[in-house]
Amino acid sequence: MTSIDVQDLTKEYGTRRAVDALTFSVRPGRVTGFLGPNGAGKSTTMRLVLGLDRPTSGTATLAGRPYATLTEPLRHVGALLDAQAAHGSRTARDHLRALAASNRIPRGRVDEVLEETGLASVARRRVKTYSLGMRQRLGIAAALLGDPEIVLLDEPSNGLDPEGIIWIRQLLRRLAAEGRTVLVSSHLMNETASFADHLVVLGRGRLLADTPMREFIHARVQPRVRVRTSDPTALKHILAQHGHDAAEHEDGHWTVRHARVDDIGLLASASGVPLLELAAEEGTLEQAYLDLTATETEFTAPSQEA
Repeated sequence: MTSIDVQDLTKEYGTRRAVDALTFSVRPGRVTGFLGPNGAGKSTTMRLVLGLDRPTSGTATLAGRPYATLTEPLRHVGALLDAQAAHGSRTARDHLRALAASNRIPRGRVDEVLEETGLASVARRRVKTYSLGMRQRLGIAAALLGDPEIVLLDEPSNGLDPEGIIWIRQLLRRLAAEGRTVLVSSHLMNETASFADHLVVLGRGRLLADTPMREFIHARVQPRVRVRTSDPTALKHILAQHGHDAAEHEDGHWTVRHARVDDIGLLASASGVPLLELAAEEGTLEQAYLDLTATETEFTAPSQEA
């Protein structure tokens, strides 16, 4: 199986433990979001997986092997950790051709990934003339060059315009649908929610969660129902009568906490209360994430509340 397996992984820098006995697996066929506050150990973990740093203890393997033992690694693993990695004086095509030659990848594949990432028209320009978004696309092109079974991307949406963000979202979904193993680190909660199936969350180098995204949200954000009526007095009465925790808002709608749409709808129907609006207010990944990591953030600004 082409999975990423991290087992009891620890990395210490002097007296600071950046990664602390970390164990998790990233499976093929789904996009795994890799989340955590600044300083949580995400980038260090990705570097350890790719053999760029040595662990103090523990192991990290790709398809059962350490990265350093892979021959022609770009054919097996594609990664983007730093959009500034390409030499500024090279053209995008020359940068990719050098990578292709080092891994015995056919030169024709270079033009394919340039086209796929939207860089074909600027392939002969020097990388130093590229915007951040263009460099991100080039880094993704390099990650895809060997048609790898495993893809690791660190903040791939960084610097992309709205069209680029939609494109990377679709790309990630396609890679997973093709049965590849996809690990994506991001700070953008709304964006992660649009593509991730599974989440691995770190805090201060430790594993906080390893779970399907929907389960992660539902376990931490209680369901709520949004309801509007032409008879608020009657609505308030029946909600209180049945023990529902409800709050009225200035625009006239009510929020019923810890409730389901079906329950409120049946209750209103049985009581003859006219409804103008009835909808579930889904919990968000951002709400669930902030609930989990509230005590795990290393760098915080003081509260602005009075």
